[in-house]
Amino acid sequence: MLAFLPAPFLASTVNVWNVFLTTDRVGQIVIGLLGVFSIFAWAVMMGKYSELKKLRELNFAFERKLSQERHILDLPENLRNRRDIPYADLLADALEAYARAAAIGKEKGDDSPRGRLEHAENAVQRALARQSLRYESSMITLASLVSGAPFMGLFGTVWGVMEAFSAVSVMQTASIQTLAPGVSAALLTTIAGLVVAIPSLFGYNILLGNVKTMITELENYASNLADRIELEAK
Repeated sequence: MLAFLPAPFLASTVNVWNVFLTTDRVGQIVIGLLGVFSIFAWAVMMGKYSELKKLRELNFAFERKLSQERHILDLPENLRNRRDIPYADLLADALEAYARAAAIGKEKGDDSPRGRLEHAENAVQRALARQSLRYESSMITLASLVSGAPFMGLFGTVWGVMEAFSAVSVMQTASIQTLAPGVSAALLTTIAGLVVAIPSLFGYNILLGNVKTMITELENYASNLADRIELEAK
């Protein structure tokens, strides 16, 4: 492929490895850290995407099973205690709170449906908040990489430029040939920062959209669950 490129382009092709070798120790450490962050960012994005996809499939499958049940307050045990599924977790908390309120109400002689429903709705809201945090986990890590990586690259660039000018200042004569290698090496850290930040930014926005969609679906499910409990309790 290189044979088809014009000669001026070939002459100006940058050898990134040689530029890296001319970078000072601080720049190499920054680039190394950014390389680790890049691998970590991709691992987080791929893992989070896989997790959200799996949870959504489990949620929809559980909702389909639940829609086939006529009485939600008398569910079989295999549907009552599936804590690994967000929808099932909301249901389990609601049913436990409902049963607990019913038992306490009988002891006190006040077994009104209203008290049981309030406890069940409060449990649903707590479970909803807990599952929302589960959806949003790892997002702060990606947001930190998006905002922090360019600044790390900028730090390495500023440090490298400072080192380049300091080296030139002790020479009796200075030219672009003596200054260019240091500046080129310094700019490599900015490139490394952008290599981390740009994919992380796109990945963060895609995952954030998925998280918002799933939280909305979870809220709708919670509302539907509360309605079904209320209808059966009357």
